[in-house]
Amino acid sequence: MRINKLLSNYGYCSRKETNRFIEDKRITVNGALCKPGQWVEEDDCIVVDNKPIYKKEKIYIALNKPAGITCTASREVKGNIIDFINYKEYIFPVGRLDKASEGLIILTNDGELANKILEAVNEHEKEYIVTVDKPFDDLFLKGMKNGVEIGGIKTRQCKIYKISEDTFKIILTQGLNRQIRRMCKMFGYNVTKLNRVRIMNIKLDGINSGSWRKLTDEEVEYLKIV
Repeated sequence: MRINKLLSNYGYCSRKETNRFIEDKRITVNGALCKPGQWVEEDDCIVVDNKPIYKKEKIYIALNKPAGITCTASREVKGNIIDFINYKEYIFPVGRLDKASEGLIILTNDGELANKILEAVNEHEKEYIVTVDKPFDDLFLKGMKNGVEIGGIKTRQCKIYKISEDTFKIILTQGLNRQIRRMCKMFGYNVTKLNRVRIMNIKLDGINSGSWRKLTDEEVEYLKIV
């Protein structure tokens, strides 16, 4: 595989960071300077900053993200999630949860599992509790459930349940950018609070806002097989 993917799968750094290291001549493969996009084997001798690279222990974290934190691994962005969690090892967020939203986000150094979770064709469930700026009726729930045309794409049918006159639970199997907010907007509603409470088998229960926990072995195994 390419050097970028290998180092990402190893949990060493992102593919973008790998490119930077190559440009700065900080990586060698079998004693020779690495080239951009170079193909490597797992038994190659890969050295970064004069230190051999090995697979790192896989890390899997469930964070209850507060509103105001941006789900990006880019340290240049103020309020980025990596600085917020301040974990000692390299990790990155799996997918997005927009800045104004709060709730469950998974962070890991396992690039293969992250891609599996995000693969749209797998139709993995994500569950949200959403409050809008005014009471809604059954027509709103039906319209949201059957799919909404946003940005030239009709959203997949979803599950939706009324909690109160202005709050509902929605379960999606896709992750378009700001999908729920844009869906609500099509019916004349603005989201005032959005909280993700579940990703597949991982639940937010017991994690206070701004806190995190490591996933159990059983949780990780389930993520790998579905």
